[in-house]
Parts: sequence; structure tokens; C-alpha cells
Amino acid sequence: MPSLMPTPVPTPPDALETLRQINETLRSALVLFRPERTHCSRLQPPDFSGLLSQLLQAAECLRRRSEHIDPILPEAAAALKKESLEYRANLEKLKHFLPDLQVRLLAEKSRLESARTHLAAKAAWAKANQQTL
Repeated sequence: MPSLMPTPVPTPPDALETLRQINETLRSALVLFRPERTHCSRLQPPDFSGLLSQLLQAAECLRRRSEHIDPILPEAAAALKKESLEYRANLEKLKHFLPDLQVRLLAEKSRLESARTHLAAKAAWAKANQQTL
């Protein structure tokens, strides 16, 4: 998965490449968030904070692009529009996945808490039986 760590806010000419990178990151994140992944242990807090940083960077990139309405080459404008549309589609997919992901993360948290409680009970039992020997 590409790095989800934030990068500097792009200048308008870098907008196309920035959106391409962010779309690649979003595609990778969407693979990680698939519903068939019942255990979410591969997901780490930095994944979410990095994804949020990428989303904020894309928003800033798109905001700056709309502020700088300089004439650009038609090919570049078409490519930028294509990336913007893909970004929007990726956001829609992310919006669709997040509620299910939240449910799976809560289930994983519950499973881990149950396992921790069970392990603590076993450790207490082992300690008590060790003292009786």
C-alpha cells in the first residue's frame, strides 16, 4: 500500500500528480477495507490518520485548483478532470465501506477484549496453582 503519510500541499501544476497519488492510495485503502476481511488486525491507527491527511491534502489541492483558473492545456485539463472524477468515485466507495468497517472494528475490539480477559483468567489460574504446588 502506498504511504498514507501526508506530503506538502501541492502547487497548481502539481495538482494532477497529487490527485493521481491520492487516488492510488484510496484504491489501496479500499482493498484493505473490503468486507470479506473479517479480522481488521492489519489496520493500524496511522493508516487512518494518514488517509485523513491524504483526504485533506486532496481537498486543499482541489480548492487551490479552483482558485487558480489559469488556462491550461486541454489535455491537462481533461486529465485533471478525469482524476477529479475518480477521486469523487473513490470517496463514494469509501463512504460506502466505512459503516461496515466500523462494525468490523468494533467486533474485533470485542474479540480482543474477550481474549485478553480469558488470558488474564488463565494466568491467574496458573499463578494460583503454581503456589499450591
